[in-house]
Amino acid sequence: MNYATTYDVGERKRDRGINEDSVSFVCFDHGHRAGRVDVETAGDGTNREDSEQATDGEGIDSGESADEETSAVSTATGPTNSQAAVVVLADGAGGYDAGDVASYIATTVIAEELTQVAIRAERSRPDRFDVDLSEPLPNDQQAETIQAAIEEAITTAHRRILEYVTHEGQPAYTTVVAGIVVNGEFHYGWVGDSRAYVINRKSESIDQLTKDHSVVTDLYEAGEIDEIESYVHPRGNEITRAIGGDGREDPETATAPVETDSIDLFAEDIVLVTSDGLIDAQTDASSLYESYLDSDRSDAIAETVRQQVVTDDEIREWVLGADSLAAAAETLIDCANDRGGKDNLSAVLFEDPALPETPDESAFPQRGIELSVELEQRETVIIPEE
Repeated sequence: MNYATTYDVGERKRDRGINEDSVSFVCFDHGHRAGRVDVETAGDGTNREDSEQATDGEGIDSGESADEETSAVSTATGPTNSQAAVVVLADGAGGYDAGDVASYIATTVIAEELTQVAIRAERSRPDRFDVDLSEPLPNDQQAETIQAAIEEAITTAHRRILEYVTHEGQPAYTTVVAGIVVNGEFHYGWVGDSRAYVINRKSESIDQLTKDHSVVTDLYEAGEIDEIESYVHPRGNEITRAIGGDGREDPETATAPVETDSIDLFAEDIVLVTSDGLIDAQTDASSLYESYLDSDRSDAIAETVRQQVVTDDEIREWVLGADSLAAAAETLIDCANDRGGKDNLSAVLFEDPALPETPDESAFPQRGIELSVELEQRETVIIPEE
C-alpha cells in the first residue's frame, strides 16, 4: 500500500493564520510465513505459485507541507503481506475559538478507535495466509459492521471535543472524514464538507464519494441554484453538520450526525481525502458570483468561473499527471495556492497496487454520489439542523 499525506496553511493565511486541519494515517502491515500467495491457473489447468516478494519504501520531507510515501506491493502472482489501514482527516471550523483543538482531538481519537477495528477485521481472515483456525474469529468483515464502528468512533471524538468545550468554555467544531481500508474495500464516514474521492488510472475517472453537508449543496439539490452558482455562492462558508459544539450538548450522551458508505477498490484506484481548502482556493468568488448573475448567467462568464475555481476534472488531471502520490500531494498544494490559497489545505492519498485490476467498463461498479459541487468557502459557519 502506498500513501502520502500533506498539509499547508494556505497562501493567504501564511503570515497571519494558523493551520486548523489535521490528518492521520495508520497502516497495519501483517506478514506471516512467506506472505499471502496469489494462485494463478496455468494453461494445463493446474495451479502454480510464485514465491517472490517485492517491497519498496520511500520517505519524503517537503518543507511547507509534510509528506510521506510508503509501499508494500507484489507482482501479479507473488506473495505479499496482508494490509489494513485507517485514514482520518479533520478541518477545524475557522472563526471559532478552538477549531485546531477539535481537529486534533478528532484525528487522534478516531485513529485510536478504528485501528483496533481494522486489526480485528484483518485478523478475521486467516485464509489469506492459508491458516486454519478452530478458535472463534471476530466477525468484523461486513460493511455494515465496519460502518457502524466508524460512526461510533466519530461519535466518541464528538464527545471528547464536547468534554474539552465544557472544561475550557470555548466553542470547538470540526469536519471529519474517516475510513478503514481492508480486504480490498474502503469503508468511510463523514460529517461536514471535507471530501473523499476515488480516481481510477485505467478509466481516467474521478468519483466524489461524499456529499457536502452544506447550505450550498442543499440549495443545489433543491434546484434553487445552478452548478456555476454553487462554485462561487456567497453562502459557501456555511456547513450544516460538524462534530464538537458550544457547550449546550451533554458530552456523555451526545450523538454525531454521521453518514457512511463503502466501495470496492482496485489496483488502479487512488483515494483522495481532502479538506475544503483544495476546493475553495479562489479568493475572488464573490465578484465572480455577481458577474455571473449580472450577465444573466451567460456562457462566457460561466466559463470564466470554471477557469478560476478548482474543479473535479482538474483534481483528476493533477493526480493522474503526477509521478507519485507525494508529487500529487505537492501539486494539489501548489495549484490551490496559485488559485489564491484562501484556506488551510490538507490531503491524504493512498493506493494498493496489490489489489485486483479494475474490471472492464461493462463490469465496473457504480461508485460515488451523483451530486458533485465545488464550493466557495470562507471562515466556516455552522448552521444547526432544524
